[in-house]
Amino acid sequence: MSKQYKRKVAVAMSGGVDSSVAAAMMVEKGFEVIGLTMQLYDSGRITSSGSKTCCSGQDIYDAKRVSDKLGIRHYTLDYENRFMKDVIQDFANTYAKGMTPIPCIKCNQKMKFKDLLNTSLDLGAEFLVTGHYASIREENNNISLHRAKDRSKDQSYFLFATPTEILRKITFPLGDLTKEDTRNYAKKMNLSVSDKPESQDIC
Repeated sequence: MSKQYKRKVAVAMSGGVDSSVAAAMMVEKGFEVIGLTMQLYDSGRITSSGSKTCCSGQDIYDAKRVSDKLGIRHYTLDYENRFMKDVIQDFANTYAKGMTPIPCIKCNQKMKFKDLLNTSLDLGAEFLVTGHYASIREENNNISLHRAKDRSKDQSYFLFATPTEILRKITFPLGDLTKEDTRNYAKKMNLSVSDKPESQDIC
């Protein structure tokens, strides 16, 4: 009898409750899960657990703790130079021209759904999972992006520029959950980040 292999997925783990729950949901569904965390700042820059800044040193530590709890492999990827060039410098240049940049959109385009997705596929993952509050629907071979069930947390507006071919390679398991559902799930799974504040500051 041939050996049965689990389907493999990669989860973008920011160290927050949303991506941690996304990883836990994939584990519960029976996938082989790989956790990937982007290091976007100097590794010596460790912020407190109360920080609301995304992808800080504390966040990397939290993502590793959750991965250990779930029993999944976890990798930290040094994207500091790419982040500075593609997101921070672009933000500064756009702002200097008198325009209003939205760095989260650029981060999704350049970092998560390009660099991180390519790394996921190189590791043999079928698709990349993130903790975004949005939904992807496919009907008659047409795929489209939709708002999340929790309209107060919906992030589809950050993802509007995502090409169709990329939508076929990613999934958002929190699309049908409210934020309260997510935190309750984290508590049920005894994840250390269940009550962690959200990352709401600019990068």
